Amino acid sequence: PEEPVLLAELKPGRPQRYDWKSSCETWSVAFSPDGAWFAWSQGHCVVKLIPWPLGEAELCKTSERKGRGGKVETRSRGAAKEKTLECGQIVWGLAFSAWPATGAGETEPACAMALPCLILATGLNDGQIKVWEVQTGHLLFSLLGHQDVVRDLSFAPNGSLILVSASRDKTLRVWDLSRDGRQVQVLSGHVQWVYCCSISPDCSMLCSAAGEKSALLWSMRSYTLIRRLEGHQSSVVSCDFSPDSALLVTASYDACVIMWDPYTGEQLRTLRHVPLHSALDYSSEVHTSSLRSVCFSPEGLYLATVADDRLLRIWALELRSPVAFAPMTNGLCCMYFPHGGFIATGTRDGHVQFWTAPRVLSSLKHLCRKALRTFLTTYQVLALPIPRKLKEFLTYRTF
Repeated sequence: PEEPVLLAELKPGRPQRYDWKSSCETWSVAFSPDGAWFAWSQGHCVVKLIPWPLGEAELCKTSERKGRGGKVETRSRGAAKEKTLECGQIVWGLAFSAWPATGAGETEPACAMALPCLILATGLNDGQIKVWEVQTGHLLFSLLGHQDVVRDLSFAPNGSLILVSASRDKTLRVWDLSRDGRQVQVLSGHVQWVYCCSISPDCSMLCSAAGEKSALLWSMRSYTLIRRLEGHQSSVVSCDFSPDSALLVTASYDACVIMWDPYTGEQLRTLRHVPLHSALDYSSEVHTSSLRSVCFSPEGLYLATVADDRLLRIWALELRSPVAFAPMTNGLCCMYFPHGGFIATGTRDGHVQFWTAPRVLSSLKHLCRKALRTFLTTYQVLALPIPRKLKEFLTYRTF
């Protein structure tokens, strides 16, 4: 694949007003599941909600236009307009809901009752979670319970409006927004700050990563611990499931990404972030490869990682070295556009950058594997009366 190309960059539109470090950092970016909205935590208590162009050409045209004062202007698509959400606290985590199973109806902000609307959850510095209606920008709920920074958020992808939050108070909490934001469960088991949480696309599992060498895998049905995933040599800080729920990746400060079979707990492969010796010259300064973020591509054949060595890397699942690199400054998070083709990254200076990503036409073999693995566990595949080579392919032991 070609190297990622920087398509556009968004910059905060107002001066920084806070002294401490995280006030100007973009710790979280999010696309709505349909790709129609982009949310960006600007660091200083503000979230920008941008109605999103669907084509790359349009992306280049809209996002690079700067108004007076360096503020990026974005044309609205249809009736949707860019919104600024004043959260009152520094924003660390962001997550869009899937469209509720009831279908999307046009209602008043009182859609809080049945919530047939797209919503955005924001995790704040004081432990609050504020939940917003995207179309109107109205505040729907303030969820109280966490005692420290809400670092990450994950909605169940099935539209059930179950929200999981991860916090520096060392707990995860489960909320049901279809029942007025009621707290359903508190998950305790971590002994360090919880950095990341990810719900599997089939909604059966939850992975959480804290400042510990192991990640925890939980059941989303019983809210009990399934297993500890042990294999990293330093803090695990990011995790993500493949689109068919058959794979889980974890990224750590040990400069490694481990790909797991979440059903068996088996380590399938390790991707090591070794220094890149090339024309990319960053002076004699030593940069570590501590990882910050990992995410799967929408078709499930690639991974993107952001590390402290100032590189965005793109990996093909079957290879143990990156297929593409891009030099970036102080990256903190990365996320693929839901329809593929580009990646958004957030940086320490409060910016968001958009990069081209390899477009891939999935093979019929991979499409069949993805379709089967969406509803079959590893154990169910292994029990099938089919040849061993086919089982190895279906369980991602071979490619």
